[in-house]
Amino acid sequence: MAFAALGQVIAGVLYRGGRFGAAESHYVWLILAGSAVGLLASTLGRLYSSTYYALKDTRTPLRFALVRVALTIGLGYVAALILPDALGLDRRLGAAGLTASAGVAGWVEFVLLRSRLNRRIGVTGLPASLVARLWLAALAAAGAGWGVLLLLSRMGSRPAGVLVLGTFGLVYLLLTYAAGVPQAKAFLGRLVK
Repeated sequence: MAFAALGQVIAGVLYRGGRFGAAESHYVWLILAGSAVGLLASTLGRLYSSTYYALKDTRTPLRFALVRVALTIGLGYVAALILPDALGLDRRLGAAGLTASAGVAGWVEFVLLRSRLNRRIGVTGLPASLVARLWLAALAAAGAGWGVLLLLSRMGSRPAGVLVLGTFGLVYLLLTYAAGVPQAKAFLGRLVK
């Protein structure tokens, strides 16, 4: 969520200075937002692949990884080289299309891995209620981060960015704690001791 909603702030904190200005931060934001499309799927896909390896099955994750690679190549070609011209966009935006297409391929791989594993060992995955609580907390944290960003628009990019991203992280942590997410409760419990 932070990559998608606050990517320009992240890029500004890390890179802003010299010839890297607001326009470059915005460009990097688009690329980060594209990569955010598949970040969750790719992470969960790696966990599912490890499960297959634990079950002594190396062929299934390999086959689905090949599907992901083929989709990434095909979709990446279209998104990076064809779509910008077809839509009348700056060709540099093809980089964002490239990261987004890799994310879509990651989702396909994840769905294939999970569905095959569910048939093999039974239902797996995160409870829908937990996923909903996490996404709602992330949306609210992004909104809080944007609120701080708008309030601090005249401040330098690095100091404002630290406050914006700090707000995002703190709001997310507090909301997930309030929502009863076990990892947030454990983390805050260790901090309070």
